Parts: sequence; structure tokens; C-alpha cells
Amino acid sequence: MIDSNIELKMMHALETMDTRLTSIRAGRANPAMVNGIMVEYYGTPTPIQSLANITVPEAKTLMIKPFDRGCLKDIVKAIQEANLGINPMDNGETVILNVPQLTEERRKEYVKQAKQIAEETKVALRKVRQEANEDIKADETVTEDMEKRMLEEVQKLVNDYSKKVEEKLKEKEEELMTV
Repeated sequence: MIDSNIELKMMHALETMDTRLTSIRAGRANPAMVNGIMVEYYGTPTPIQSLANITVPEAKTLMIKPFDRGCLKDIVKAIQEANLGINPMDNGETVILNVPQLTEERRKEYVKQAKQIAEETKVALRKVRQEANEDIKADETVTEDMEKRMLEEVQKLVNDYSKKVEEKLKEKEEELMTV
């Protein structure tokens, strides 16, 4: 009965949260750690994924093998400028990132960051609810009973997605705090 765009917007908010949470490293190497790093390639900022294969040969090692060895130094420079807290090593063919163990303090910082992302997601869900409620109330063709039922459905959707946000946050917290 309610607009399917509402649930799509909520799904999108949850997917965005997932994407943002994967960028928080948990002491394990993950190719998503270098997402968003732009390399100056022949004068053009280019995503690192477009210039190299990114693999995880071991749990604590990320290997970046460029398609063109000529951009190796540029990749190293871009990683250093991205301030990941990891010093890249260049062996002439690949860039190797050894992910250090996280300190307790650093883990707590990352948990705070994850909580912030979860809160922003909840705000986005509430914004979707507010827009949906305004649309329902503005619709002249909706009877009072239908309006009440539709508002309840929207609230139920928000509650369901808020639970999913909490579950994902809890998973990420456990992942971050596991040594």
C-alpha cells in the first residue's frame, strides 16, 4: 500500500552504511581499505582499482600489482598521502602493505567511528520516514483510516531497518574488538 520508493531509499541507506563500515579496517587486510585512493596517473586522478590488481595473499598483507609498472611510485605516493597509517613497501613490481595490529585505543576509535556511521544511517532513515509521512498526509485521496495504517507501515519499516542498523553495528564492533 505504501510507496515502494520508501523501502528502496531505506535499503540504499543501509547499503551506504555497509560500504562505509568496510572502509574501517579491523586489523585484517581488505582491498576496500584502498577504495577511494586516487593516483595521479599521467596528470589525471585515477582510482587505484583502475590501475592495479589488489589482492590479499595473507591476512595481514595487501598486495597491489599495477598493470603498468611506470605508475608504481605514483601509487606509493598516493597511499602515503591517503594517511592510512600503513607504510607502503615497493619491491619494483608490487606495492605491499603490511597491516599492523591495532592497539586497544585505535580499536576504540574505530568503534566510535562505526557508531557515528550507524547514527548517520538512522538519521537518514528518519528523514525518509518524515518525507513519506508528509507525502501521505498531503495526499487528498487517502482516507483517515488509510492514512493511519500507512503511517504505521512506514514506522514499522523504519523500526525494521533500525534493527538491521543495530545488528550491523554490533557485528562491526565485535570484529573490531576481536584481537
